[in-house]
Amino acid sequence: MKSLNVNLRAWNLSDLESLVKYANNANIANNLTDAFPHPYSESDGLNFINTVSKDNPVKAFAIEINGEACGAIGIFPQVDIHKKNAEMGYWLAEPFWGQGIITKLVGKMIEYGFATWDIDRIFARPFGSNMASQLVLKRNGMKLEAKLERTIWKNNRYEDELIFAIRRHDKYDPS
Repeated sequence: MKSLNVNLRAWNLSDLESLVKYANNANIANNLTDAFPHPYSESDGLNFINTVSKDNPVKAFAIEINGEACGAIGIFPQVDIHKKNAEMGYWLAEPFWGQGIITKLVGKMIEYGFATWDIDRIFARPFGSNMASQLVLKRNGMKLEAKLERTIWKNNRYEDELIFAIRRHDKYDPS
């Protein structure tokens, strides 16, 4: 198998073609909120890149594999009474599933989140049916805090919403 060169970096307009190519996939959209459209158009990609490229510090990174944007991972600080929390979300192009890429990148994002913002908790909310994402979060020291039964309506059926989180004092330690 060919060695993969994986990096995180800011999004730019030159990523539009690869973003649309990989994001336009029902298998990805099925595990994300409806804010991630399917089909995924060039207009959707342009709106996304224009929106996230304004963030300073960067909140949503391109997952670059061998020089091509093949997914996204982000951490989003909350506001008001939730200001000590940040939500993490991610997706990866289907050809790269099952290779441990997201597991490594989630660990990097946990470190980045705690180093960048004055937060004490990072959480993620995978669907109950998304076993791969649950495993990624567990491998990075995130604990299941809650299971909200049948709270998500996606693809004409109910899904459980799971809440996984890690606290600053439990921070991921890659060593």
